[in-house]
Amino acid sequence: MYNYEKAEFLYLEVIKIFEDRLKNFSHPFYSNCLNNLANLYKDEYKFEKAEKLYLQSAELVINNFGANHEDYAIRLSNMASLYMNLGNYKKAESLYLNSKDIYEAKYGKVHPDYISILHNLAILYKKLANFEKAELLFIESKTLREQALGKEHVDYSSSLNSLANLYMKLGDFEKAEQLYLESKTIREIVLGKEHPEYATSLDNLAILYKKEGKFEKAEQLYLESKTIRENVLGKEHPEYASSLNNLAILYEESSNYKEAERFYLESKVIREKILGKEHLDYISILKNLACFYEVQKRFIESNELLMEFYTLEQVMLAKGTTFLSERELNNYISIFKQNGDDLGKYLISRYSNNTPFGILASIGYNHVLFHKGFILASSIKLNVNASQYPLEYEINCKLKSCRRQIAFEYSKPKINGVRLAELEEKSSALEKELINNLAGYGEAIRQLKWQEVRNQLELKDAAIEFIHFKFNDKNQTDSFMYAALVILPNDTTPHFVPLFEEKKLNQLLLNSQSRRMDYVAEVYRFANDKSDTLSIDQNRSLYELIWKPLEPYLKGVNKIYFSPSGLLHRINQNAIAVNDRTMLSDQYELVQLASTRQLVTNEGIAMSKILNASIYGGINFDMDSTALMATHHEIDTNGIALRSELSFSYTDSTLRGGSWNYLSGSEQEATEINKIIHKAGIKANLFKGNDATEEAFKKLGDYKTESPQILHISTHGFFFPDPKVSRMPSAVTLQEEPVFKISEHPMLRSGLIMAGANHAWKTGKPITQEAEDGILTAYEISQLNLRNTELVVLSACETGLGDIQGNEGVYGLQRAFKIAGVKNLIMSLWQVPDQQTSELMTTFYKYWLIKKKSIRESLKLAQNDLRKKGLEPFYWAGFVLVE
Repeated sequence: MYNYEKAEFLYLEVIKIFEDRLKNFSHPFYSNCLNNLANLYKDEYKFEKAEKLYLQSAELVINNFGANHEDYAIRLSNMASLYMNLGNYKKAESLYLNSKDIYEAKYGKVHPDYISILHNLAILYKKLANFEKAELLFIESKTLREQALGKEHVDYSSSLNSLANLYMKLGDFEKAEQLYLESKTIREIVLGKEHPEYATSLDNLAILYKKEGKFEKAEQLYLESKTIRENVLGKEHPEYASSLNNLAILYEESSNYKEAERFYLESKVIREKILGKEHLDYISILKNLACFYEVQKRFIESNELLMEFYTLEQVMLAKGTTFLSERELNNYISIFKQNGDDLGKYLISRYSNNTPFGILASIGYNHVLFHKGFILASSIKLNVNASQYPLEYEINCKLKSCRRQIAFEYSKPKINGVRLAELEEKSSALEKELINNLAGYGEAIRQLKWQEVRNQLELKDAAIEFIHFKFNDKNQTDSFMYAALVILPNDTTPHFVPLFEEKKLNQLLLNSQSRRMDYVAEVYRFANDKSDTLSIDQNRSLYELIWKPLEPYLKGVNKIYFSPSGLLHRINQNAIAVNDRTMLSDQYELVQLASTRQLVTNEGIAMSKILNASIYGGINFDMDSTALMATHHEIDTNGIALRSELSFSYTDSTLRGGSWNYLSGSEQEATEINKIIHKAGIKANLFKGNDATEEAFKKLGDYKTESPQILHISTHGFFFPDPKVSRMPSAVTLQEEPVFKISEHPMLRSGLIMAGANHAWKTGKPITQEAEDGILTAYEISQLNLRNTELVVLSACETGLGDIQGNEGVYGLQRAFKIAGVKNLIMSLWQVPDQQTSELMTTFYKYWLIKKKSIRESLKLAQNDLRKKGLEPFYWAGFVLVE
């Protein structure tokens, strides 16, 4: 058994007979020999030899029998397995699906080979962190194998084992153990205790027991598995290397560092030699060994390993952009999240121990440049590329149409789950077809280096990447930490600066339930250190938390390019009080970017001459003139009208019966801005009253015409937090609540209110069956074509808010407009006051279009004008510019 050398000799002899004596290359047996020898090479991890023979064998089958023959399906499946081993998941998925279709058409769903393909696809999706899809396929293949082969078959044991692997990954140890034990019993009976698959069962059980803290039990099983693999497979097999790696992890956690290092190093040598440096198993051993050295404070040894690991990690993730849909890519990227947390932990550890960072700070900045906004950058690139080629443009139009149907389904009071699932599947297929068709799409995320950012800085500039990461060790409970990576023009390495724990910032941001005047006054105040009414933590100011630790690095700096992270997205850095007289904007020119990589990728991109604009304001949310007049009279001129009259924290959970009030300041604002734009010689279209419909807005970005260069929207905005973490108990069932509040999709829980929206907001239905509902969600906006738009001004409440998801930042209107192609965005962070917002916006446009200042300078000057009038930050600081 497993005498590869003898098997290879016999296969080669048979092939030689066909080639030299019979000269018969069309005989099916010749093709089968090539395929079988390729299988042998694949099992020996001789992947290049295997691939060559698979391709040769597949070509012979096509020539002899055609591309729908079962032998061709076998070749496809074998090649898919090869590519999955190589980490080429794009090719693997394509070949598995092709093979699956051939088998299903010829034999139906009961053929053992068809079932094996389902099983292998499930393994592939598990590797891509698409756990839901993987589980469905594992269960389906397990059920089919039970029916076709029975419970005593070794293939059935493989189904049990793979499903157990998935459940262990998901943390369901009880289910996993039950399935592992059942699989182990079958393998012991059918294959015996010396078989590699039995060793795999032992190894998996050991991993489970180690996770449960049963180290002695785990060690016994690891050693038994290692012995079997050594005896049967030899000491240069990847499965033997896995045994060494697993034992090394166990010994490290047991503080047996000498044995741990020995096994790590031996496993690394085997994996590098047999699998190569771009295989996931090799990459994982780099991480394990680097982490081991970091814990031991052997930083010189860990530096090189960390550099290699994080470089290869980016290569693997970039491959995902070449074939995964956005949803699938979002799953896949979750695999890499822990790597960012680990990097933050290493930086904190070296800082705390007063140890030189070496190349670690450089690795950290490069990691942030690659990961921050990774999926967003991919989505933007996909939209841009798709517009350049006729075929891809057609596919993209179909994709947008499908997504509009999805948005329509989500907007219904009762969602049709079957219909929605069909549309989601169709959308994913179209997106993947588009990605596969676009040449060069894999270059969407280039691996920039921090030096490229530094080279874009002028003498008195600085670039700051804020980061946040989960930090935990044996001496501290889990906590999210914030830090900054700073670059100055003459730096030879970035500077790492620890800042604060997230709970400290939360204490400032969560003092007020509604984001109104009292909230803003509290958050943006200057802390009085002598106060005896507040605790020390409560008395910390934003400046002390975020910027005071950075002061030593910012001497002589005038302009700061910065990219926020986590909760920092919810703060207007310009309005932070340095002392009782000075704000941060008085000291620095602050430029907020989604990522400082924009300093490199946006180089040389100048703003086009502004020729046209579209303005939305004075919108009739009732589409009824009588109600419109009544709304005018209801406004209390002595109070402060807010561009979000609903208090989402206290509104009835269904939101039925609530309505959006008419904004008189919005009409005044739109009319005045229209005059300013015309005065600047720019053509403008003004949408007011009943004309400011969702339909009219969507026509601006319908892919048939160029979108307006200025898009000003003065209306109500909404944002609902994630219902899984924020929803209060309600007597109303989830099905009765509006999708805008309960949807799991964050881009459906934020949006803008257009003409006639009150009817749908109250009833869940548009005014007529043919009409749009007037509730323009971020999801819908993201499907538009706004590539020609230089600036969008969202003169509405909380338009800068949304769910914050890791390195991807804010999922809301900001993200939607960026995906649609908008270059610059002005948006709000709280419930802005109607009249003062109107004044701020008209002043901004005068500075920008009449006095010819830049967008950034114009906003700052307009805000300063209101500030000079003695107005609190609440009235003017709600708006931020994202470039």
